[in-house]
Amino acid sequence: MGSEAALPKWASNPFGWAVDIIDPRELSAKMLNKNKINLNEISHDSAIGLITRVLNIGILLTEVYLDTVGDAEKYQAKLSQRFPSIKFVVSKKADSLYPVVSGASIVAKVTRDRTLRGWIFEETAENMHRNFGSGYPGDPETKAWLTDHKHIIFGFPSLVRFSWGTCTSHFKDIVEVLWESDEMDEDVSSRRSGKRQLKLSDIGFSSSKRRSEEIESSGKGRCKFLEARKLEQLTHF
Repeated sequence: MGSEAALPKWASNPFGWAVDIIDPRELSAKMLNKNKINLNEISHDSAIGLITRVLNIGILLTEVYLDTVGDAEKYQAKLSQRFPSIKFVVSKKADSLYPVVSGASIVAKVTRDRTLRGWIFEETAENMHRNFGSGYPGDPETKAWLTDHKHIIFGFPSLVRFSWGTCTSHFKDIVEVLWESDEMDEDVSSRRSGKRQLKLSDIGFSSSKRRSEEIESSGKGRCKFLEARKLEQLTHF
């Protein structure tokens, strides 16, 4: 039975549900930020937020069952410390053990599928299509969609979480951007030391992957408009 078909049966019973939809752009921003927040912590915060919403509308919550994200014991201890009056059960494969978690899994999948069907692209490329596949890494349609929608400068449409490991292989041949301030900082450092730092690119090697700390620009000496948007003129591809 598909998730869409199962949802009405759950909805006919006297129970309610709430969802927390996290935009892929928010996930990318948090996971790729200088002070990174991993996916487990984001998931924990989402669950805590949902529990808080239920309590704030006056519902007496005595027990909560969750599928684990990360270490089950640590997750349960974290929740119990935050909400000491609630009994928490955190377990692996909880959706196959507890009906309420099975219901939550159905709601999550249906919500995701409906969100994808109704997704409005901000990008306007003519060759974009909606054959996403299942969204799982092993799905040929999903991998083909990523290949079809890769951009050598901007990466992927905003629908894609850039921190997703499946995207990594697609970043090998993207354009590397070097900000003016990066060059300025290197020049200052070289003058102070009296030596010019030798790069692998100086002796014939090249790499399209650099640590985010190395390519992050401080914006020195650039127009405020460009600084705010982190834009720079490219001289070659």
